[in-house]
This record gives sequence, structure tokens and C-alpha cells, in this order.
Amino acid sequence: MKLVSWNVNGIRACVKKGFLDYFQSMNADIFCLQETKLQEGQISLDLEGYHQYWNYAERKGYSGTAVFTKQEPLTVSYGFNENHIESEGRIITCEFDSFYLVNVYTPNSKRDLSRIEERLEWEDILREYLLVLNQHKPVVLCGDLNVAHNEIDLKNDKSNRGNSGFTAEERGKMTLLLQEGFVDSFRSLHPFRDEAFSWWSYMSNVRERNIGWRIDYFIVSKRLAPSIKGAEIHPEILGSDHCPVYLELE
Repeated sequence: MKLVSWNVNGIRACVKKGFLDYFQSMNADIFCLQETKLQEGQISLDLEGYHQYWNYAERKGYSGTAVFTKQEPLTVSYGFNENHIESEGRIITCEFDSFYLVNVYTPNSKRDLSRIEERLEWEDILREYLLVLNQHKPVVLCGDLNVAHNEIDLKNDKSNRGNSGFTAEERGKMTLLLQEGFVDSFRSLHPFRDEAFSWWSYMSNVRERNIGWRIDYFIVSKRLAPSIKGAEIHPEILGSDHCPVYLELE
């Protein structure tokens, strides 16, 4: 099974920059998007053979997620549950026969960290949600998780320590999730691979010089770890400030 996740930073713009060529070349079983930045009816994608599920933010042109899957899910849900209202279109859960897929666009804590308390609350709610799902079936979590977990996961770790996406609090939440029975698929296969990034600033020549961060992930239940056949990052694919990440499971 092939899975792809990509923060497209606006699907309408990304389509104009070659999205469909990449989509067709990958022929993934499941293809997940984050930061779609549109409302219902603002795009029509002809993706033959795929079921499409979209979660739109209430705010126009903001956030949003989507899942395209060849196999129709048993169930699809949006948000967490009735106790945790989520109005920014940041999560879609698809239940399949043997696992749950959870596609997430994690809130950014903002440059001045003004949203970090909300961000940390999100992390706790998401972790508890995943743990409940994991009691029933294995979980595949994917998306833009807006955190570089370890020093190897960004170019300038020393100068970015304490900055949004690399605070001790955000990194600690990722550590806690992994300790609760989950595996970072990319690091499970490539524990020491450096210079492997999935996001770059739009500042001049930053991407060309590969001054980036790895903040896009496939995190899987530990019992799925033996099934991981491939986990890669595709930095050569343009169209967004993020690049796609890829997971192959037996």
C-alpha cells in the first residue's frame, strides 16, 4: 500500500504548478492534503478511481484537509468528537478494514508563540484521540505536524531552539506520542539521515541551499512498524513550500 501526504499551501495554486502530474505519477492508494485553503465548490478535481473527502475551515481561504483514496472507507469523520469542536478543517479520519488513517494539519504556534497554549492543548487532545483509536485498530497518522522533533530534523537547530516548531514543549509532545506506542516511519528506516527536510521558507535561495525543516510525517502504531517497506521525502517536487512525503506498507 502506497500513501502520500503533502501540505500543498493552497490546492488551487498547486494544481497550476503540476500537482496532477505528481499525483498521477505516484498512483498512491491514499493521498492526503493539508492546507487546502478553499471552500466547498471552489475546485473540482477529476481523480478517476478515487473517493474524495474534504474538510473545510469555516474561515475562507484558510487551513483545510483532504483525503483521496482508492478504497472506500468504512467510515469517515471530521474533527475529534462532540466534546472538542474543530472549526479549522484540520483533521479527517478514515476507517479501513485493518487500520485508521488520520490526516492532520497541526496548528502553528505562531512566530511570537502567541498560539502555543492552544497548540499544546491540540497535541493532548490528538494524542488521546489516537490512543482510543489504537485500542481498536492500528493507526496511520500523517500530515504537517508543525514540529521538527530532533536536532537532525532541521538545518539550523542551535539558532532555532525555542522558536515556533522547535520549542521544548512542542518537541516534548512528539516524544510523548512516540513513547505511547507510535513510530516515526521515516526515522525508523533512516535514523541518521540528515539534510532530509520537507519544508523551506520562501526567503531567497533557502530551498536551493536546503535550509529546511522536516515537519511532515507518517507516524504509525508500533505494531505496524514491521510492515514499513519504504518511507521517503520528495524534495524535488515543487508547487508548495512543503514537499510530499511517502510511506509504503506491506
